[in-house]
Amino acid sequence: MNSTARMVSVLATADVLEETLLGHYRTLPVAERRRIAQQASPEVRLRLAWVERQMAMDRSPGALASVLTEGREKQAPHLDMIDGVFRRIAAGERMQVMITCPPRHGKSQRASRWGPLWYLRRNPTARVMLASYGADLADDHGRWVRDQLRDYAPILGIRLDDGSRAASRFDLETPRGSSVRGGMVTAGVGGALNGKGFSLGIIDDPFKGSDDANSPAQRERVWNWYQSVFYTRRAPGASMILINTRWHEDDLSGRILQVEPENWTLIDLPALALSDTDPLGRTPGQALWPEQYDEEELARTKRAVGERVWWALYQQQPRPLEGGVWQWPWITDHRITPVAFRAVDLSRVVVALDPAGGDTPGHDESGIVAAGRSADGHYYVLADRTGKHSAEARGRETCLLALELTADAIVVETNYGGDMARQNVIQAWNELERQGGTRGQPMPRIVDVNAKKGKRLRAEPIAQLYETGLVHHTAEFPALETQMVTWIPGMDSPDRMDAAVHALTELADPTAVSVGSAPYRDQRLTGRR
Repeated sequence: MNSTARMVSVLATADVLEETLLGHYRTLPVAERRRIAQQASPEVRLRLAWVERQMAMDRSPGALASVLTEGREKQAPHLDMIDGVFRRIAAGERMQVMITCPPRHGKSQRASRWGPLWYLRRNPTARVMLASYGADLADDHGRWVRDQLRDYAPILGIRLDDGSRAASRFDLETPRGSSVRGGMVTAGVGGALNGKGFSLGIIDDPFKGSDDANSPAQRERVWNWYQSVFYTRRAPGASMILINTRWHEDDLSGRILQVEPENWTLIDLPALALSDTDPLGRTPGQALWPEQYDEEELARTKRAVGERVWWALYQQQPRPLEGGVWQWPWITDHRITPVAFRAVDLSRVVVALDPAGGDTPGHDESGIVAAGRSADGHYYVLADRTGKHSAEARGRETCLLALELTADAIVVETNYGGDMARQNVIQAWNELERQGGTRGQPMPRIVDVNAKKGKRLRAEPIAQLYETGLVHHTAEFPALETQMVTWIPGMDSPDRMDAAVHALTELADPTAVSVGSAPYRDQRLTGRR
């Protein structure tokens, strides 16, 4: 008798061994479990089906939701990421995770309802604390979890304690062989969280809306509550999840990322992917949940809610109000689509490098921005490759961008480090040439810029080009655009903005319209109008 038949036989005749055998059954591969079920009696098959259901519910919050709703609960890759966070925490990993996600994408249903329910099922001695902007909303989440525990107790395998069943605070029955009782408590942000600490703390949308988030007093109140109330309730080894849409650059997520970014894992999920480093592997412009909200639907949403709300709530890139030189409409009203840009013939392309005030990655970012000009006197911001680079890396990144766009000049600000930045670019180009990476392209002319004039005197003529609709961004550059609209003369140097100003100034120079700052002997501009 083979092992499959032997197990079926024992399951059918020896109830005393059932629990042990079913435990072993859980460890078997799917194919082996299927063979056992096929050979089992109807009675044994029912028991195995119950085990399979339990195993499915154990996998993740999403799997639990699918079982209890008979497949009605939707699943998507971004919800898989939230499930993954809960799985790691339930397995004992200490995590502090910040998940930024647009509205109506299932984040609260998964993180504040199914997630805690699944976590308590897997860890019935654990304590969950959940806070939201209002006590009513937090209690709604707690009430939902409590009701599932009450309605599905036989299936879930955990039960509510008869003496503690309030929506805002409930306990579980003490598991057999344990003296520790798990449960859940909810409260509004700013409210008290007295009593026991938490094993898992969840903050879901700490601000009610734009008015709350735009109030400095309210932002400070939320921050003080997080520090003095919520954070202090952690049990040893506790995990925290902060999940929200972004309302303001200094909201709770923004403040945490400023104060202690090294302690948090950020999972940033914009409605439309912004970069090639998207956590889901999306390409720029790809929708987060296309089955629910595709690119066309999100475009309608963007038009309806306006740029500022779109960037904050949907793209997780909150944009502050204008400072004093640029205004948002000057950028957003003249942005050009990829389709329309295909019809543009560029007469010149330059890359500008504004080096950081140091030569190590720990210093400020080095601004690297590319721009082009067409024969009809319009300007196009083409790329922003700004980053924290070493001296060698910034030179290479600048040259790679120049090669990608067939730039005819590289503008280098020489205020910091004298000729160092210039030499970095030359050395990087020579190295790429030795490696065959220049593909026979001539080295772009190096245009040195010593920014002696005040920043306002340099920036205002370029801002005027924006105001008159002559400058077009060929994509959305959130960091660059935020620097532009928030910069006020007298502030510290904004790297991306400086690089963009240098590039556009070179292109706008009437003496350099056709041939750059000086004539090219190699006719590199031939073929460009």
